[in-house]
Amino acid sequence: MTRLYLVDDHQIMREGLRALLEARGHHVVGESADPTEALADLLRLRPEVLLLDLNLGGRSGLELLTELQRRRLPTRCIVLTMSGQPRQVAEALRMGASAYVLKGSAGSDLMSAIDAAVQGKKYLGADVADLAMQVYTQQDKEDPLSTLSPRERQIIIMVVNGQSSAEIGLKLHLSPKTVATYRSRLMAKLGVSDVPGLVRLAIRHKLIDSEDR
Repeated sequence: MTRLYLVDDHQIMREGLRALLEARGHHVVGESADPTEALADLLRLRPEVLLLDLNLGGRSGLELLTELQRRRLPTRCIVLTMSGQPRQVAEALRMGASAYVLKGSAGSDLMSAIDAAVQGKKYLGADVADLAMQVYTQQDKEDPLSTLSPRERQIIIMVVNGQSSAEIGLKLHLSPKTVATYRSRLMAKLGVSDVPGLVRLAIRHKLIDSEDR
């Protein structure tokens, strides 16, 4: 039996997942729609595996994945999402996700991903593997996002999703001034002068989906 935690902004999805997972002998120890609440739960409950959606209303699951990596939590992360953007697949794997599964996949695909994660292995379904290869086989030397640190990537995602420096600081336990410094530095590094330009860059390089705007 694997102890699991669910992060998805749709309650009906969480309820369906809980029923599926518990029918297969797993134990769901908690769930949330909010990355900040989820992080507190993960620190307290220490589940073996996290099932994480990337699109969480106005926030991104990549924020939580960054925190898992930064805090070196032992919880393995399986990204379970509708997003089939090659860049997001590669980004999630780069940030430490153990598996990436599309929501349209069969339940057996998710079970295989959980088994692999528990064993410390990586898992990609056939469709996802093809998406990841689209990125890894491209020439990424001109990708400006490759110059960003994990914290800068986390902040750019929050900025382009419309969060203010005060809101970001509250969620990341940073002062608004520190967030503003990060923001100015990453915008200079990327060669953009305003937030709309930052949004366009994030969409162009598939860091976020245009339909989420």
